[in-house]
Amino acid sequence: MAFLPAEEAAESRIPQTSGTLSFQLLGPVSASRAGVPVPLSGAKIHTVLALLLLARGGLVTDSRLSAALWGDAPPPTSNAQIYTYVSRLRKKLGNRVQIFRKGFGYVLDARAAEVDLFSFERLDRLGRQALEEGRHEEAGRLLCVALDRWSGHALENVTEHLLQFEAPRLEFLRAQALERRIEADLSLGRHRSLIPELLSLVARFPLDENLRAHLVTALHRSDRQAEAVQAYSEGRRVLDEQLGVVPGRRLSAAYLRMLRGESPGPRRTPVLLPARTAGFTGRTAEAARLRSLLLRRLADPTARLRAALVTGMPGSGKTALAAEVAHGCAEAFPDGVVHAELQDTDGTARPPAAVLADILAALGETGLTGRYGLRELVSRYRARTADSRLLVVLDDASSDVQLTGLLPAGPGSALLVTSRGRPACVPAVHTVGLGPLADEDAVALLAETVGPARTEAEPGAVADLVRHCAGLPLALRIAAARIAARPHRSIARFAAQLADPRTRLAELSYGKLDLARTFGRALARLSPATAALTPWLAAVGPGPFTARLAGELTGLTEARAEHALEELVDASLLIAEPDGALGEGRYRFHPLVLLYADTTPRREPPR
Repeated sequence: MAFLPAEEAAESRIPQTSGTLSFQLLGPVSASRAGVPVPLSGAKIHTVLALLLLARGGLVTDSRLSAALWGDAPPPTSNAQIYTYVSRLRKKLGNRVQIFRKGFGYVLDARAAEVDLFSFERLDRLGRQALEEGRHEEAGRLLCVALDRWSGHALENVTEHLLQFEAPRLEFLRAQALERRIEADLSLGRHRSLIPELLSLVARFPLDENLRAHLVTALHRSDRQAEAVQAYSEGRRVLDEQLGVVPGRRLSAAYLRMLRGESPGPRRTPVLLPARTAGFTGRTAEAARLRSLLLRRLADPTARLRAALVTGMPGSGKTALAAEVAHGCAEAFPDGVVHAELQDTDGTARPPAAVLADILAALGETGLTGRYGLRELVSRYRARTADSRLLVVLDDASSDVQLTGLLPAGPGSALLVTSRGRPACVPAVHTVGLGPLADEDAVALLAETVGPARTEAEPGAVADLVRHCAGLPLALRIAAARIAARPHRSIARFAAQLADPRTRLAELSYGKLDLARTFGRALARLSPATAALTPWLAAVGPGPFTARLAGELTGLTEARAEHALEELVDASLLIAEPDGALGEGRYRFHPLVLLYADTTPRREPPR
């Protein structure tokens, strides 16, 4: 089979066109040049264009394009078809933008073009800032212009695979901008002119308490108290009949202010999260799935999702992913976002009472530590979250017992949990498991820290380094930090230091980041018998291997060996493989975990 022509040859055939190029994502995906539509046909080519634009000049890998085009069932010719779609886009769009191949994917440079989403986000950001600073006239004007960028539902003509991940986020941004614009208009005394619009919006979205609260406020300021009471009563009835809940704080507060003749004041909500990881890379699909789960949870209040769970081995980037997703979803939770670490720095589980006291303090209830027992703290927490729209992020959970009292009580809140295992209180269908990074994502992660110029100058050394780090984000971040700290030294030099298995773990340490220490804390959370057995299991090699073989090498019965192996799987220190031909369970070590086990001193052999 002949290979496809080189991309340089393809680019030489691009027509030289002129005129301002514009892209639309906030409605049907489309392109236009100087106001004239660019002819694009088919959901797939629109999907490729949308995905490249949504990357904002970043790399879109072949695997990400394949997932957006065909989901989990790409055809054998997927790479060739992707190439064809990209080539068609090049020819249609001309030289006002560039689509070029980079590593294992494509990059769209659209800096010379206009994109409605980027314009919307910029205007929305300026409008939000103006609103927070009390410049209501300017805020209303900016938000009106931002909302005018929309021409329908976002991404109307892309594949369902991309739509389900990206559309909820974009539609929620639109709803938030609309709510802010209404808030600005209310602050300017335009309550009478708002009533028809709010009546229409409440009719379309009867379960949206924020819109109904604005309607109650507008009606009572217009001296239409009877209609305001009717709007509130109708909302209470709908919430009770469809969800079995009472009105939340915002709607109840608007109603009480009407009864007291008060005006609403400015409202601040806590967003208490770890900082976003600089150059977050390599978990695009996982982040999109988590955002979709959390935002779909809000868009459909009848859904029964209590939590989303992120699992993975130590160092797989669970915390970084959770922080990235929570920051991106923060505006969806008007009552705030709080984060709690469930383990102390030495790896021991924190008492639930201490965690609850921290969360309640973040929500404004201070001075609780030591004054109340666990039962009282749980009661306070449940009362506080019963009618809230709050996102709670619980990092590094070790058991269901630890999580039981921390589940938000109300249907409007959500829980995002990270854990090495799979707590039973989180539905399995809402679990996102993190495996090793693909090579192209690992290279991108390195390039984010050390700079693309250095990685592109030494591709062979980068490939060796990526292989030695075995796709583990923590190992890659340590390696990148060490390389960035020594700009005068080559990547090849550090890759050579990692090449020796006997010293590899020692080299993967920088500042507070230490891979061996991370694995050691994970081992300390195992039962004493399994922790003592792990170094002896290094003799089985990377695998796959069976419990029978592990028992023969360690002197244990097959049943006892299997029990220990399953505990290691639950701790994400061992990978469960598909059963073998004889129905035996099979297991496999991650290369760096195997190396740690092999270099850990062995105590008395297990009995």
